[in-house]
Parts: sequence; structure tokens; C-alpha cells
Amino acid sequence: MKRILVVDDNQDAAEGLALGLKMRGYMVRVAYDGPSALELAREFEPTVALLDIGMPVMDGYELAARLRQIPGLAAVRVIAVTGYGQEKDRARSRDAGFHAHLVKPADFEKIVRAIED
Repeated sequence: MKRILVVDDNQDAAEGLALGLKMRGYMVRVAYDGPSALELAREFEPTVALLDIGMPVMDGYELAARLRQIPGLAAVRVIAVTGYGQEKDRARSRDAGFHAHLVKPADFEKIVRAIED
């Protein structure tokens, strides 16, 4: 079973996405900022991380890089679920090693496909 970490500073968006994923049978944990996500990731050891890019304190790019530095998480599948949708944003997420880039409001089925790819 995939373990999914949802990280978004919009608590309603994070909780709504997490609920949908739990209903699909995934194990899901939620964090609302980068530092909390890193702490949670150390104990939860997610196989997939769904990250908002535009968060205060630590953006999704930095979070993705720092997640991969945690022992055992170098291969975590990182997916951007973000309001940033211009081509330069997509290119930057590709360059940062994101496996997929979905723009909010992202279709739930597209999120599930990105998780399962």
C-alpha cells in the first residue's frame, strides 16, 4: 500500500485531498508546511509526496530536495499539486526532479494516475 504525504498550507485543500485518497485506500498523512512535513516524513516514510509549491517558510522545491535527503526517502515519488501552471513553472518542477506537475484545482483522477505511474 502506498503511503502518501500531502503538504499544502491551505488546510482545507490538504484535508479534502487526503480524505479522497483515504477513501481510495491509501495511507495518508498531512502537513501544512515544510518543516512539519520533514518531521512527519521521518516517521511515516512516504512512498509518494504531493506538494504545494508556493508555501511560506519553505517552498515545495526546497521541501522536495530535503525529503530526498532523509535516509530511505531518496526515491520518494514527488508530485506538484500547485497553483503555479505556467510553462516556466512546469520546467522548474521537472528540473527539480518532480515526477508530475498538476495545476489546482487538479482533477482527482489525474492525481491518482500520477500516484500510480
